[in-house]
Amino acid sequence: MESGRATLLKEQQLKDQFDNLEKHTQSGIEFVERYSKFVKERSDIEISYAKQIRNLSKKYQPKKNSREEEENKYTSCRAFLSTLNELNDYAGQHEVIAENLTSQIITELSRYLTELKAERKSHFHDGRKAQQQIESLWKQLESSKRRFERDCKEADRAQQYFERMDADINVTKADVEKARQQAQMRHQIAADSKTEYSNYLTKFNQEQNEHYYTLIPNIFQKLQEMEERRIERVGVSMKTYAEVDREVLPIVGKCLDGMTKAAESIEPKTDSKQVVESYKSGFEPPGDVEFEDYGPGQTMKRTVSETSLSNSRGEAKERPGGGKSKGKLWPFIKNKNKSPKQNKEPLSNRFNEFMASKPKMTCLRSLRRGLSLKLITFNSHVRNLIEGSGPEDFSHLPPEQRRKKLQAKIDDINKDIQKEMDQKDALTKMKGVYEKNPQMGDPASVDPRLVEMAMNIEKLQSEVHKFEGWLAEVEGRLPSRSDTPRRQSGLYESQNSNSTMVDNNCAQDRESSPDGSYTEEQSSETQVKVAIANTPEFDDEFDDGDEETLPTIGTCKAVYSFEGNTPLTGHNEGTISVTEGELLFVIEQDKGDGWTRVRRNEEEEGYVPTSYVEVFLETNTKDS
Repeated sequence: MESGRATLLKEQQLKDQFDNLEKHTQSGIEFVERYSKFVKERSDIEISYAKQIRNLSKKYQPKKNSREEEENKYTSCRAFLSTLNELNDYAGQHEVIAENLTSQIITELSRYLTELKAERKSHFHDGRKAQQQIESLWKQLESSKRRFERDCKEADRAQQYFERMDADINVTKADVEKARQQAQMRHQIAADSKTEYSNYLTKFNQEQNEHYYTLIPNIFQKLQEMEERRIERVGVSMKTYAEVDREVLPIVGKCLDGMTKAAESIEPKTDSKQVVESYKSGFEPPGDVEFEDYGPGQTMKRTVSETSLSNSRGEAKERPGGGKSKGKLWPFIKNKNKSPKQNKEPLSNRFNEFMASKPKMTCLRSLRRGLSLKLITFNSHVRNLIEGSGPEDFSHLPPEQRRKKLQAKIDDINKDIQKEMDQKDALTKMKGVYEKNPQMGDPASVDPRLVEMAMNIEKLQSEVHKFEGWLAEVEGRLPSRSDTPRRQSGLYESQNSNSTMVDNNCAQDRESSPDGSYTEEQSSETQVKVAIANTPEFDDEFDDGDEETLPTIGTCKAVYSFEGNTPLTGHNEGTISVTEGELLFVIEQDKGDGWTRVRRNEEEEGYVPTSYVEVFLETNTKDS
């Protein structure tokens, strides 16, 4: 009985040990899963960080066809661009970290966890199976033992019954014989039960010895080895975790070295020279101001000298055609009327063309009407130039900048010509191959393309000749250092003295812009006002201030609203604003140029488009 209780106690302790091991190994698996999750989150952070770094690098990359791309010629801008490129490579190394963490740790741990769970399940299954087997043998042993005990008691009772029957004289011989046979049978059954019990006991002892000394120790040993491999695998993963970062450090160091090298490549003097080259105009400094003597009966000249920094715009005198003139622009003085961003054609050319388009007018009335209409057309053209792109010959630029632009254009066209010629040579060789081997293709199929390329080359060559002519013209006009200093203008050939003065004023405007450029609007204003101021007819007729008031020849009604010249816009000079339905007086009818002169009151008069009004002329006016 004592041995049986000891066996049961050992079985209970063994079962408790299996429970403890099961809990411990399960916590080990959960630890590996937690570490794998940690590495995965680190990988996600690396991917997110790399993405943000790439977006940052992309955000500050210079845009195509923008001012930032123009600035790349400066060493500081190129250094910043190199820094952005190195930063992009730096982000790539963080992506490499994420990839290596995923492939070398996360994927491997995931596969290992699957194997670990299967191995753990197998070991505990074997342990439970061995435990169930020993428990089954124990039950069989207990059953045979109880059966043997029962059979022994039955044999004792049968023997006692036989002995009582044999001692009783009143019992027949047959009953005694029957009792004897029953006792013998019970003794035989008890002997068989004893043998069975003995066999089960021997078997149980053998199985129990194997269970406690062989099976269970082996299972525990396998669980121990499994746990040690798990711990070792976690250590290897942690080491790999550090090695993944260490592997990219050399490349990260190269990226940082590249950033340092880019910063050290910045050359302030080179950048300042680039600025000088970019904005060098090619104009000569102004000469000395000439002395103008004043004597009795003499008046000081109001014309612009080629060697003077001042011009007639410095006077605050109002002109009938355009209001007050503006002061001269000097370097480093803020210009409120900023130059437009887009390229424009020199206004001096346009002004000279439209001033020479009609013969000189001698009548005051006709002169004023002609000048006003010309100013309207001219200002409209100015706005179109401001809002549009520059001319093809870059004549809106100062000479030095124009030369650079023309040279760059010639280089680009030459590259296109070379490209076309290379393609033509390739097609010519292909045609030769086709002629030698007709099965490879039809030689005639290449001819249209060759003709097209020849036309393209001829067209590009004509473009080169055109730009080379302009370049030769500019290089011939650029002043040399040995020449006598003189004023340079946007127009190098003048038809008369008025156009020469217009050009000089335009050149002064270009030279006096604070940022090294010039303002076309101011140049146009200078050209118009200087030309008007130097027109003999204009001075003769308007200086006296005896202009007669034109009589009314009819009325008109505005069919549409028209925005004329206003102090805010400054557009459509010489015109007057009208609103739809407004009644006005007609003082000069349309002369075929599309404009009608009207008057609102004694002080307000101007031109409106004839198509915008409905005119009602007086009878005598119609007859005349």
